Amino acid sequence: FSCWHQGGANAGHTIYNAEGKKFALHLVPSGILNEETLCIIGNGAVVHLPGLFQEIDGLESNGVSCEGRILVSDRAHLLFDFHQVVDGLREAELGNSLIGTTKRGIGPCYSSKVIRNGIRVCDLRHMDTFVQKLDTLMRDAASRFEGFKYNVDMFNKEVDRYKKFSERLDPFISDTVHVINESILEKKSILVEGGQATMLDIDFGTYPFVTSSSPSAGGICTGLGIAPRCLGDIIGVVKAYTTRVGSGPFPTEILGKSGDVLRVAGMEFGTTTGRPRRCGWLDIVALKYCCQINGFSSLNLTKLDVLSELSEIKLGISYRQKNDGEKVESFPADLHLMEQTQASLGIFIFCLLVM
Repeated sequence: FSCWHQGGANAGHTIYNAEGKKFALHLVPSGILNEETLCIIGNGAVVHLPGLFQEIDGLESNGVSCEGRILVSDRAHLLFDFHQVVDGLREAELGNSLIGTTKRGIGPCYSSKVIRNGIRVCDLRHMDTFVQKLDTLMRDAASRFEGFKYNVDMFNKEVDRYKKFSERLDPFISDTVHVINESILEKKSILVEGGQATMLDIDFGTYPFVTSSSPSAGGICTGLGIAPRCLGDIIGVVKAYTTRVGSGPFPTEILGKSGDVLRVAGMEFGTTTGRPRRCGWLDIVALKYCCQINGFSSLNLTKLDVLSELSEIKLGISYRQKNDGEKVESFPADLHLMEQTQASLGIFIFCLLVM
């Protein structure tokens, strides 16, 4: 099994098959490239059906069979095009304080979910009430944002689209909580993946410059319906340096040409948007914090080769306040304090010895 437990098409995973062919996946789990794997989009995800079908069609056109191999949770929430419009309006409203979202509608969709007027995949099986719920949802958006123009024609077109989508999606819809837990009892292997990483977690990340869901280990349980006791060893995947997309604090960021060199060498451009990632030295303080939250049993250090051309490598080994140099003992929740914090860097020099 290969499962996607949170987030939506605002993140992407670039992977290569055995022949070296490149695939950019956004919502379909990476296990789709293994013909023996069943893929599950869990209840914690938000699903943009036009994007999902486009992704499936792209995979099929490249020789990857998806028929009967993808299940979508009946509890997952639907992300509509108007959520994307609202995302852009919300960012424009924030002005210079913008979050730096991908404008894929993820935040507004999770907002609908949390205030309990969202629409779930299972609602597609009841088009009479679906129509009522969609009208309520779109009117709510129109009342909140002047730039969102809502009219009858727009509504009717959306209803017609989703009537067709519901027919196509019906074979994919499943009670994935049941499917996953039955597979656990049968001791089948389950690979779980999601969007973003711990420092963008809605609870534990650099709020408000975070995503709208829980990409930390706890999100596995809530996003798929897996009991905590079922989780075994958790391997933390960490780059040999630090990257960030969008706004927010970055104590070990490398600015200027040095940052550009690292970005190009590591091919640090977003899979979904193509945006250049901000790059910096490995932040040990943030890494320790992530280990505490997730309970990693081990770490998988990646992209060390990207640093191979550098004669000097630095690590952020501690945080100190800029005004008095006092050490900050833990990763700050307070963004104001974070802005007044600087990283103390340790230098590691690698020398090539010629015998």
